[in-house]
Amino acid sequence: MPIRAVVWDIDDTLFDYTTADRAGMRLHLAAEGLDGRFGGVEQALAHWREITDVQWLRFADGETTFQGQRRDRVRQFLRKEALSDTDADAWFDRYVAHYESAWKLFPDVLTALDSLAPEYRQAVLSNSSIHNQDRKLRILGVRDYFEAVLCAAELGVSKPDAAAFHAACDALELDPAEVAYVGNEPDIDAGGATAAGLAGVWLDRGRLGGRPELVTITDLDRLPALLRGDTRFGAPSPIG
Repeated sequence: MPIRAVVWDIDDTLFDYTTADRAGMRLHLAAEGLDGRFGGVEQALAHWREITDVQWLRFADGETTFQGQRRDRVRQFLRKEALSDTDADAWFDRYVAHYESAWKLFPDVLTALDSLAPEYRQAVLSNSSIHNQDRKLRILGVRDYFEAVLCAAELGVSKPDAAAFHAACDALELDPAEVAYVGNEPDIDAGGATAAGLAGVWLDRGRLGGRPELVTITDLDRLPALLRGDTRFGAPSPIG
């Protein structure tokens, strides 16, 4: 079947989450008087990233709520396990204010969305919450490109579970074989989508490589030609 729609991941795919997270935390540490803790700012940033990765996995596995993983990130980072929910929420909200000040799309995003819009329907599937991601897309000025925004917190299932990808296909009323999924995580995004019957595309911005079993691009400039099966750049497209 030809590809009729593109479903997107958001963080580190459309939105430069890693840069914003690091910039926001750097500002937040200074404001909270914590920039000298953990042996320095870089060590603190690495510690925050490690904690975030662990707590996100707990959320994805259904072990905690979206708000719960935020609170646990703060408690673990500050080493204050008895910190109240109110105080943890307030600390995280102060961090978010700094984080949001650094929000940016990747430079290739708008061109790709505009290029695809005439031929392909577009939607979003994220392992986050609709409140968080819908607001983010609106602030970044791209919400209107997407027919639907689906998130794990509301679906009750997260990538790479096939049910999450199928929910996105159902929202578009398309067969999985008619849908491409683009994301920055090789296993969670591209691998999960492919296993669910979609055309999974790994956006390998860091040029990590080493995954020949996955359809891979290193920037979004190549995506339109890939979806259209354009052979001008070499081998026929493995999609469509």
